[in-house]
Amino acid sequence: MQLRRVQDIEYRLLPGTERRTTDIVIERDGLVTVRPPQRMSPEQVDATVFSRRMWIYRNLAEWRELNAVRITREWVNGETFLYLGCSYRLQLVDEQDEPLKLKDGRFCLLRSLITTGGAEAARKALLLFYETRGLPRLRRRVAFFADRVGVSTGSVQIKDLGYRWASCSTNGDLLFHWKCLMAPLTVLDYIVVHELCHLHHRDHSPAFWNEVDKVLPDYLARKDWLRSKGAGLDL
Repeated sequence: MQLRRVQDIEYRLLPGTERRTTDIVIERDGLVTVRPPQRMSPEQVDATVFSRRMWIYRNLAEWRELNAVRITREWVNGETFLYLGCSYRLQLVDEQDEPLKLKDGRFCLLRSLITTGGAEAARKALLLFYETRGLPRLRRRVAFFADRVGVSTGSVQIKDLGYRWASCSTNGDLLFHWKCLMAPLTVLDYIVVHELCHLHHRDHSPAFWNEVDKVLPDYLARKDWLRSKGAGLDL
């Protein structure tokens, strides 16, 4: 892949596919990515990006608005954190057998963890919670929807994927960002189905969205929630 520029639009050119249309996406980090048909030259891709510049400008402006307010964590009593769409208040405790536990509707965090390791240690404890508690649930949802999508899957893992919510390989291995575990279950299911449908279609063509629609007829509402509120899923 390579970075290219058309006037004031910088974009990441991805490897071409056998699809017939050019897929332009504003990624979670605000970068424009373009995946063209294999037959298109870089200069032809530049021309396509230029022809869709007004769409790109509008969506970049929307991205900047949605990401204008960044979350600053203080790791103090009463601060709220999301897990599967529910808000749980933080409670600092002096003693417990694990660094972090979800107990009685609160995230209980060892006070000594912050005293010795600071905010980074507290953040790592919550990330570990998302991975250990969220992964089994995520695997169950993948298994549930894989049968409905009509695909076979490989391994399912949780990683920090940077600006992507999830990704899938051609052999069916699935990776999900830990931030997915902060989203409501309906949105988590949309992310799962989205990736599973990519095992049928590697692009975002009408055929791909038709596959998503077959499984989740209300996927547009779930997709819109992720677009408008996804920036708030962070630590």
